[in-house]
Amino acid sequence: MPDDFPALARPDRRAVTLGLLAAVAAGILPRPALALDPSAARSLVEQAVAEVNRIINSGRPERSMFADFERLFARYADVPAIARTALGVAARRASAAEMQAFTAAYQGYVSRKYGRRFRELIGGQIRVNETRPMKSAVEVVSTAFLRGEEPFEVRWHVSDKSGRPAFFNIIIEGVNMLASERAEIGAMLDRERGSIAGLTEALRRAG
Repeated sequence: MPDDFPALARPDRRAVTLGLLAAVAAGILPRPALALDPSAARSLVEQAVAEVNRIINSGRPERSMFADFERLFARYADVPAIARTALGVAARRASAAEMQAFTAAYQGYVSRKYGRRFRELIGGQIRVNETRPMKSAVEVVSTAFLRGEEPFEVRWHVSDKSGRPAFFNIIIEGVNMLASERAEIGAMLDRERGSIAGLTEALRRAG
């Protein structure tokens, strides 16, 4: 099976984890927070992490995990904003109908893309450590533990600009997953010669 994940200078299983976390939250551009309480940001991350841990260690067939992951993605991230940011400048010329179709296709795509690799993460855990104030958001620091790998830090940036606490980026040892996901969608759009409809159809078939 072809590897759809962005190339990273990490072992394959670690790259999978980066992709999983990215699918939860990558793609929302940084925006000012509306006086978000650090405890609310931590609570959001703890809930999301609990769901991630439950899914990857459920023992269910990988295809059965897709729906669970898609629900998690929709619950903890602003999917319309994610999709718009992933599409980049092309979103400015997209009609409302095109954006609606693209958003639905993108949500399914990331759920299948990373859900297909969940089995490789069985036995792993993500633990929340602390919160740190940022200029316009809250950073929640966690540590990821995978079997056979050294633990590594995962920093979740949370804002409530959308009207509720939601992730807008994740930084993993200097790897900005927002940028990685946007670059990948941009490359797919280029292959479709700039056609948003073509990209949407490609996303429906991919993953």
